[in-house]
Amino acid sequence: MKEPHIEFFEQPRNPLPGNVLFEALEPPEEIILAVNPRVTTEVIEGVLKAAKDTENIVILELALSEMNLQGGYTGLTPKAFAERVKKAAERVGWYGYVLHADHVVVKKGTDEEIENVKRELAARIEAGFTSFAIDSSYLFDVTKDTVPEQLKRIIETGIELFRFLDEKIGHRNYGREGEVGEVGKSELTEVSEALHYVETMKKNGIDIHWLAINNGSKHGVSVDAEGNIIPQLGINIKRTIEIVQALWDHGYKTRVAQHGISGTPLYLIAEKFPKGMIQKGNVATFYMLMVYDILRIYEPELYQRIRKWVIDRYGKEGVPEAETFVKNSKYALKHFFQDFDKISDEAKKVIREKAYAETLIHMKAFNMNKTAKKVYRYIREKNIKY
Repeated sequence: MKEPHIEFFEQPRNPLPGNVLFEALEPPEEIILAVNPRVTTEVIEGVLKAAKDTENIVILELALSEMNLQGGYTGLTPKAFAERVKKAAERVGWYGYVLHADHVVVKKGTDEEIENVKRELAARIEAGFTSFAIDSSYLFDVTKDTVPEQLKRIIETGIELFRFLDEKIGHRNYGREGEVGEVGKSELTEVSEALHYVETMKKNGIDIHWLAINNGSKHGVSVDAEGNIIPQLGINIKRTIEIVQALWDHGYKTRVAQHGISGTPLYLIAEKFPKGMIQKGNVATFYMLMVYDILRIYEPELYQRIRKWVIDRYGKEGVPEAETFVKNSKYALKHFFQDFDKISDEAKKVIREKAYAETLIHMKAFNMNKTAKKVYRYIREKNIKY
């Protein structure tokens, strides 16, 4: 006899609303694994199988640059990605996942750009996404002297787009992620900036569940001349704790979404990261490089074609080929889209099993412990339908 929460998430159902996941994990004790499976369906299957076997909920996500109405750099539209995830869930028999639109970026804030972003959001709503990250952090005004002035455009744009989501979805049952500090910039997010952002959004009727900040992380990975990943040790845990504690002290339940985890040693996350304060951990480049490592052995002809394509287009004088490949191989995904579907069953099996094993390790390091049980209990207590 299976436990009710296992039966519940084994039955075909829509993706879990992000806000339900956020609200159910109270008090927060874990980092939720948010996987960016930008390459091959088998990665998704491995991730979901690991989630099923450990009774956990995961977040599956792609950013606007990767997935858009023109296919982004992966070749996937919002509809195509949602369908890929759904098919993987059907094969595995696990529907314990949130479908998240990551990094819906506004870079310039022009009327034309805002309208395009709204079209992209509408496409994600139609495809069944249940969580959205509005990233207007590029609009930080460095010419101003006070925090309200510096964040003015970031907040105005965020309010407009979250209100657009409310109107189009027709209710507020979805996950909301904001971003106040552009990841990769040299200046860390200040406590006052995070507090002002969350506070002002709340005054305008918008609860921010997860907040992306600049705490010293960066997207992707850094490699040496041989292509070995250089451990990323720059995440400022002290500042992260200060920001979340200030938010909690002011009555906001907002938690941090940690971007740029792929290069961070898992032992460091397991031993040092403040679980719950950091509550969403985005892992993207790690899974992509895992697939390339497997293809190099199981599909050497395809791998060499991809590598040549990347080096020919992105190679620069004085930059090692290994570094060029690691940093630019994501742009090959769209060009070789059909080829990834045609890899051997043996290669697909290895990708699936490697993704499974790596996901188990990530969830353990993230302190994920039967989150599906907690979420199911919350759904039943609140009589939530979705």
